[in-house]
Amino acid sequence: MSLRLHNTLTREKVDFTPIDDKNVRMYVCGPTVYDFAHIGNARPVVVFDVLYRLLKRLYPAPAHKVTYVRNITDVDDKINARAQETGRAIEDITQETAAQFHADMAALGALPLPRKYEPRATDHIPEMIAMIETLIEKRFAYEAEGHVLFSVPAMDDYGQLSRRDRDELIAGARVEIAPYKKDAADFVLWKPSPIADGLPGWDSPWGRGRPGWHIECSAMSGKLLGPTFDIHGGGQDLIFPHHENEIAQSRCAHGTEVMANVWMHNGYLMAEGEKMSKSLGNFYTVHDLLQEFPGEAIRLTLLKTHYRQPLDFTKDGIREAKAELDRFYRALQIQAEATSRLPDFAAECEKQDHIDPSFLSILSDDLNTPNAIAHLHAIAGCAFDDASNDEGRVMSYFELRQSAELLGLLQQDPEAWFKWQPPAKSGGMSDAEIDALIAERVAARQAKDFARADEIRGILTDEGIAVEDSAEGATWRRL
Repeated sequence: MSLRLHNTLTREKVDFTPIDDKNVRMYVCGPTVYDFAHIGNARPVVVFDVLYRLLKRLYPAPAHKVTYVRNITDVDDKINARAQETGRAIEDITQETAAQFHADMAALGALPLPRKYEPRATDHIPEMIAMIETLIEKRFAYEAEGHVLFSVPAMDDYGQLSRRDRDELIAGARVEIAPYKKDAADFVLWKPSPIADGLPGWDSPWGRGRPGWHIECSAMSGKLLGPTFDIHGGGQDLIFPHHENEIAQSRCAHGTEVMANVWMHNGYLMAEGEKMSKSLGNFYTVHDLLQEFPGEAIRLTLLKTHYRQPLDFTKDGIREAKAELDRFYRALQIQAEATSRLPDFAAECEKQDHIDPSFLSILSDDLNTPNAIAHLHAIAGCAFDDASNDEGRVMSYFELRQSAELLGLLQQDPEAWFKWQPPAKSGGMSDAEIDALIAERVAARQAKDFARADEIRGILTDEGIAVEDSAEGATWRRL
């Protein structure tokens, strides 16, 4: 199966060929842990989680390995500012925020990463210092007033990723032009951090200080993946200056032609036609959204638009995704009923690979998740087709489950899905109370007390509970 990915560096889709197919290596920029993750932060996590799942499918263990590294930035001026605002210790803020990030991303179905492959910047200060020393030795960096800066003019082909002209480079750097810079486009690798300022700092050849933002990812990716690796991902907003500067640091320090062979970037999230961001205040945190909606519905919302396209994110969009998932899980319920009627056939089917090559082909075309989701709907349709027999429903059950797993969807028990309710919702009937009324309704119908059965259905409807009758009995779900 050929995997084609859009490479930001070349502006075209390319056939993906790993440097070493025994160890496919990918790095994605992770969160700066000063505040809860907003949904814009979640989009790259979900997008590259799908790519991670697909790579593991295409390069399966034990013959192959996929190494996925996603960093945590736990030293940054935003963190320092938050500590000063709140009076809290920096470590307390970063630990709490990182834990919340992990909980939120798990709720969105993102696969956990081993601690080794989720490096924290503060654990790799020696590697950053060593890389900066190398850049100075090679005359790509210089010291000035306690700072160390990368010399942009020293790199002949700086700017290949963003393709900005010099004026755009300076304007896009987003910092004031300091008087100690040799060139306006030069950027910071190391900055002073006097003890008197109360800011985190480490001893270095240039005095006590802390790293610039860009050097962190260069040092950590080099340490864990090597000087050149297969895929580097992140949000579109990172193309410049962050990724451009990563490339400059890494290539110049290691003496390589490329840092990563393929650069991938997801599009912006929009809100009412504007880019969603914390600075604009028009964002949803994942934590808050999870108080209203199941994480899987949020994940599906993010995947319904191709990752390179902008996505206008709304709560109505999540509700639509929830309704789609209701249909999928109802299909799984119907298909599961068929597996219970054909246990031996189902046991044999479970041992087999039921993913259609056409589904893999769709997903392998630059992560075309919208078309992949459409394919899932076609599979689910078998459950509702009166012409389908039990054997067909059994096979479609496993095909739907296995295919959806590559998208991180439809792995829950359907009954649990339908019984989910928002944590923020207070009051209402408990599961036990609903089950008791369902049992009473079944007994009323058996006794031909249809008036009482209808009365109970009305009570449940008023509580937002839908009751569905089948040959296997009555089931219920929250609307």
